[in-house]
Amino acid sequence: MPHKLRKVRKMRGSRTHGYGRVGQHRDAGSKGYRKVGRHKHLWSYVVTYEPDYFGKKGFTSPQSLKRKENVINLKELEELAQKMPAAKEKGKLHIDLTSLGYTKLLGTGKISKALIVNVASCSKTAAEKIKQAGGEVLTAVATVEES
Repeated sequence: MPHKLRKVRKMRGSRTHGYGRVGQHRDAGSKGYRKVGRHKHLWSYVVTYEPDYFGKKGFTSPQSLKRKENVINLKELEELAQKMPAAKEKGKLHIDLTSLGYTKLLGTGKISKALIVNVASCSKTAAEKIKQAGGEVLTAVATVEES
């Protein structure tokens, strides 16, 4: 007849669960983050199917890890322009994306209104589409960079 209390439940709070303080059952259990046997009995599998399994590839710039781009597309800018209260300048709607927390404007989507957009950086396609609609882009960076 099975009993209700397994050893684990019975020994709660006893630190060693009756195995003593030296050695037994210490550091037991599988390490879930690795695939076992890749350097041993599964070496032929690695050579055949995953030749690039071991080793590091490439380089990651430390600056890219720190920099967080908050991007917005023209499609979302169009929706934002419809929702925002109208702050007009030279007969055009003025939107300050830097104050809204965006760092870059990208060119996916269409724009129908003439807008004056203030943003830190902007892609070439986004700048062209806004100019075609009769607006302009004011960037903090003098040159328009490619995304």
